[in-house]
Amino acid sequence: MSYWQAVLLGLVQGVTEFLPVSSDGHLALVGILARVQTPGVFVEVALHVATLGSVLVVYGRRFAEITIGTFGRRPDALRFAGLLILATVPGVVLGVLFHDVVGRAFDSLLFVGVAFLVTGLMLWSTRRRGGGERVPSPRGAVVIGLAQAFAILPGISRSGSTVTAGLWLGLSPVWAVEFSFLMAIPIIAGAAVFEARDVGVDIAAVGAAPLAVSCAVAFIAGILSIRLLVWLVQRGRFHAFAPYCWAVGAFTIAYALWRA
Repeated sequence: MSYWQAVLLGLVQGVTEFLPVSSDGHLALVGILARVQTPGVFVEVALHVATLGSVLVVYGRRFAEITIGTFGRRPDALRFAGLLILATVPGVVLGVLFHDVVGRAFDSLLFVGVAFLVTGLMLWSTRRRGGGERVPSPRGAVVIGLAQAFAILPGISRSGSTVTAGLWLGLSPVWAVEFSFLMAIPIIAGAAVFEARDVGVDIAAVGAAPLAVSCAVAFIAGILSIRLLVWLVQRGRFHAFAPYCWAVGAFTIAYALWRA
């Protein structure tokens, strides 16, 4: 992987990880268009870890409050931590069971293109959705967790599916975004641990220095993307990303059919 490819992938990951447009889908598309050959999915996971740092920069204080409050047995912190655990379990289970299937999905641009269209439909459905709730019910947390599990597929946005679920469940837009980002912390960290067995092979294939550059770019771009998304959600513009997903999906499908 060259340095310009590293910057490109890092920028794509950082911008699209938190905006509801599917970072995995964009990485699969850009990886093929830019001819970035990476064995397995370790590079994608490494970039996700970089953007995990972005979440901790923006929501680290809130996450620390929940963690400290949980150990201190504060009822509100214990309840919120329990909801995050409930929301995390579906993604962990499906991620382990269907790891190989997801890896193969990255190689199918046609699949990615259709998934982009589905993401657009989800986002468009959030118009005039949302309420005043700050946290979901236990059942709602499971629903949001299932939405996150669905997003293991490239082209399905994790933030898009989880925030959409939160808005449909009556969460206020800002709190739906916060819950989505906080529940991303354990799922991304778990994915990194799960993929750690491939670290030697993949780093040797792509180069340690370009990978470090790519992660640094993803980290910075991720912080800016979170700030932008919160700003847009506060103004009721979450669904505005739908036309972009449809356009990218149509392009991806057309390109896949042309290649075939």
